[in-house]
Amino acid sequence: MHSSEDRATSKIKTIVLVGNPNVGKSVIFGLLTGRYVTVSNYPGTTVELSRGNITLRGERFLLIDTPGVNSLIPMSEDERVTRDILLSEHPHTVLQVADSKNLKRTLMLTVQLLEMGLPLVLDLNMEDEALDRGIRIDKKRLSEILGIKVIGTVATRKKGIRELKDAMLSPDETAFSFAYHEKIEHYIEGISSLLPSSGISKRSIAVMILTGDVSLKAWLKSNLSSKKIEKIEELRDECQSLFSVPLAQIINETRVKLVEKIISETVEKITVQKGKLFRTLEQMSMHPLWGIPVLLVVLFLVYEFVGVFGAGTMVDFFEGVIFGRYLNPMFTKLIDTLLPVPFFRDMLVGQYGIITVALTYSIAIILPITATFFIAFSILEDSGYLPRLAILSNRAFNIIGLNGKAILPMILGLGCGTMAVMTTRILETRRDRIIATFLLALAIPCSAQIGVILGMFGALSMKAASIWILTVVGVLLVSGYLAAKVVPGEKTEFFLEVPPLRIPRLENVLLKTVGRIEWYLKEAVPLFILGTLVLFFADKTGLLRYIELAASPLVKGLLGLPKETAGFFILGFLRRDYGAAGLFAMFQKGQLSQLQTLISLITITLFVPCLANLFMIIKERGPKVAFAVTAIVFFLAFSVGGFVNFIIRALGIML
Repeated sequence: MHSSEDRATSKIKTIVLVGNPNVGKSVIFGLLTGRYVTVSNYPGTTVELSRGNITLRGERFLLIDTPGVNSLIPMSEDERVTRDILLSEHPHTVLQVADSKNLKRTLMLTVQLLEMGLPLVLDLNMEDEALDRGIRIDKKRLSEILGIKVIGTVATRKKGIRELKDAMLSPDETAFSFAYHEKIEHYIEGISSLLPSSGISKRSIAVMILTGDVSLKAWLKSNLSSKKIEKIEELRDECQSLFSVPLAQIINETRVKLVEKIISETVEKITVQKGKLFRTLEQMSMHPLWGIPVLLVVLFLVYEFVGVFGAGTMVDFFEGVIFGRYLNPMFTKLIDTLLPVPFFRDMLVGQYGIITVALTYSIAIILPITATFFIAFSILEDSGYLPRLAILSNRAFNIIGLNGKAILPMILGLGCGTMAVMTTRILETRRDRIIATFLLALAIPCSAQIGVILGMFGALSMKAASIWILTVVGVLLVSGYLAAKVVPGEKTEFFLEVPPLRIPRLENVLLKTVGRIEWYLKEAVPLFILGTLVLFFADKTGLLRYIELAASPLVKGLLGLPKETAGFFILGFLRRDYGAAGLFAMFQKGQLSQLQTLISLITITLFVPCLANLFMIIKERGPKVAFAVTAIVFFLAFSVGGFVNFIIRALGIML
């Protein structure tokens, strides 16, 4: 164990938040720091960390929110980043935020943190949900066993936050310890003697090495001579030779037995009376058969709220009244008066102007849709339905090499693909995140685009609409299946904690919605402005016209569409629904037949992601993946559109 004197200090002491995924850690972070937060990537990774200042009894601290982890022996980039922060930060306090409903998973992480010799405070969050499930934890007894402060909180109600702040200020130096097999203990001691001092105990690093943690190699090389590293590897191999099963398995089994013993002394199961309606819904929502009608009802309600109210009523008001009648004319008149230079006027209020296009699209059109979607998503999240949907859809997603967790970014993609790409972070591996990003870019239309598509369906036959649905779903399944075979990496196992169904709390829904809208304004709106500027300069330099001319033969020859539609595909790159709306306008004028409308719909649905989405893919996955995804999606969109056009014409199918 490290003593407080051994820890390095800095001008501002650090408090590090650690916890499993989905335990309310970000809510706790928000309550502790308020609004003054910075978000930045951890050096050399795409993993984002939130940092904020917190004052406890007049003393200022830096609070770091680490990614959710299930283990500190890293299996993912998120887990490696969290482990590396603990290795290097020398924190004043480590605050472990835990889900009270799953104490076993919690304590598996706690014993690793204690083994690291870190000054730890355990926050048992979601106490209300645990009680709803008949779980009562004796916090006093748990504190006695672990030798640390154990605080109970309900973050969504701000319950226990004051006690948590007091505990963070003065964490206990615990004497808690446990032993592995005596032979393993011998080698832990031998490896520890060769290790340098760091932010965590030498013992914990030795255990990581014995489990075969390859992510420590870089740290070892930068802190030890090659001779010492060779000796450490010899000791590890020698220890493994004494056992017929992997050391990682033996070490994990020891921890499991310890945790189960602690749970037997601290957890009491109580009888909970729950309404018959909630019990029935809980059973139905995950049932392979009855879960489908529940899903259809949920999707219908979400569509009515987002697709009809958000994409219809609210967009009409913001775009037609606020921007169309007042803001855009006012800014146009103001700029004509103050800045009568044609170039700058066009840049601000022209055909591809920052105000008339970027701000109008992002604020007047997208924001109402995403805001209503954020509200709907927060309600589904707070009700406990989303994990059930993930379980219900797990079998279907196995076909495309993913697990049920992928349903969450896919649903978000039906709202806004830009935000959905960011939420692929919930998937465990880079492989899963790349596949999900590819499918989002290819076959998941955003809510704004869906609104236009549904409008076009009103003018199409049922046969044409059915062909569109079958084509898009077929492309999604086949492309996902092939991507799962091509993208390197192993498929992850599906583990998901299922909370009880409950009535969402208005305060919690509003808190999450406001946070997500704030994210949209900070992250997505600048991308719209950047994309509009790219189109503006492409238009001014004549590049846009050359692109339209170059695309015309492809559009006319392969898809059988009028050459004028090429411009709407270019516009679809700025915003997909605007491209679809342009095609719909051509159909209304009689410039497109039923077949041409169907082919144009299929192609624009599968077309490359909008510019804002592309920039987000670059930010999250890197430029190589982003441009590879864009190239493949472009090829598939035109290939599938051309193939369907050929088949329908060859077979003489009447629409």
